Amino acid sequence: MCAWQVERRKRTRRLIELGGLVVKAGIVDLIADDREMIYGALLWIAAKLQGHDGKHARELWAAKGKQVFDAERDEGKRTQRT
Repeated sequence: MCAWQVERRKRTRRLIELGGLVVKAGIVDLIADDREMIYGALLWIAAKLQGHDGKHARELWAAKGKQVFDAERDEGKRTQRT
């Protein structure tokens, strides 16, 4: 496989994973797959991160994401044991 094919597959996988996060967060269901709204929300997030309180937003959102990922992982472990 050529180097460009490997890079293309990496990029495709990353895009799929990022899109999966949008679905996993429930955003798609909440707004009936309104792509303009999703894009607008993402632009708002980007502007927030570039603003004067961007560091605080980044820390807050990262902590929330970690909390949910950890809870899901722990729940998966409990489910596997039963």
